[in-house]
Amino acid sequence: MLEVWSMPQLDSYSTDYIFQQDGAPPHWSTEARTFLNQHLPKRWISQSGDADDVFCFWPPRSPDLTLCDFFLWCYVKDRVYLPPMPKTIEELKVRICNALVSVTEQMLQNVWHEMDYRLDVVRVTKGSHMEHL
Repeated sequence: MLEVWSMPQLDSYSTDYIFQQDGAPPHWSTEARTFLNQHLPKRWISQSGDADDVFCFWPPRSPDLTLCDFFLWCYVKDRVYLPPMPKTIEELKVRICNALVSVTEQMLQNVWHEMDYRLDVVRVTKGSHMEHL
């Protein structure tokens, strides 16, 4: 999926981006990391690994600082699991793709501003625990 769909979609829009790898076991294979190292050297965020290969490491157990966690997954889920529920895998795939395609540039800019705010809160509190950011 990364090679056949995700990267071509991203590259068709822009080549000026940093990719965040979520660390889910199916996405953390040696093959996936090798692909990212070859196609996005120093342009992907990882859960761990060789610091020479990645842009940076994402904050462990910090969903408030992970764009996919505080925005994307909820947004997609809210659009995919609307009644009537998908009855086949193909219907589910179509809904997921439609939800992802519906993310607009303005939405991404808003998410980026929200991320900037969250990082400001982390800086001001010197990394203290925060409830419901």
